[in-house]
Amino acid sequence: MGITSQQFKQMQDRMGGISRPARALVNGIEKHHTLILGLDPSLRGTGYGVIQLARPVPQTLVYGRISCRANWAHSRCLVEIVQGLRSVLKEHQPTLCVVEGLFYAQNLQTAQTMGEARGAALATIAEAGLEIYELAPRRVKQAIVGYGAAQKIAVAKMVQRMLRLPEVPEPDAADALALALAHSQENGKYSFSRPRRI
Repeated sequence: MGITSQQFKQMQDRMGGISRPARALVNGIEKHHTLILGLDPSLRGTGYGVIQLARPVPQTLVYGRISCRANWAHSRCLVEIVQGLRSVLKEHQPTLCVVEGLFYAQNLQTAQTMGEARGAALATIAEAGLEIYELAPRRVKQAIVGYGAAQKIAVAKMVQRMLRLPEVPEPDAADALALALAHSQENGKYSFSRPRRI
């Protein structure tokens, strides 16, 4: 499905002027993404982190958590997620997003709530024109810690070490940074199979 240039301009205006930087062709080969957004969506606390690929280690541009109070209505939380992500996208302009894959939830209400937050986040990212990839939580833990059933604190401490952060990031932000790092490894010497694009 195509859109007209006028519709594209209207979308940009609604998003506050966010536009996806074009990927350059170097000697006929598409240049790799260098700004990666990791995203761990949740209704009450959506973690995010943007890294820039660099040597010897990736540079951390921003990370944090879009928080919503327990007494807020779901609709208010969804708006908060959308507005928070639009702000991150506008300021840092990543070109690729890696989101945590779906997990099995026994509680139907929990699954529905997670789906709402994930849907709002993915729609916002897609609206901005980013490529979106999905990585399973176990796969991220395997890539970062070396063990697919690692505890959250182990992931957070390894993220701190790998990105040389002054302190251990809070769990939601650490998970988001871990997603971005795990995706970046596909181009490094410790590569693993390509994540699923969504």
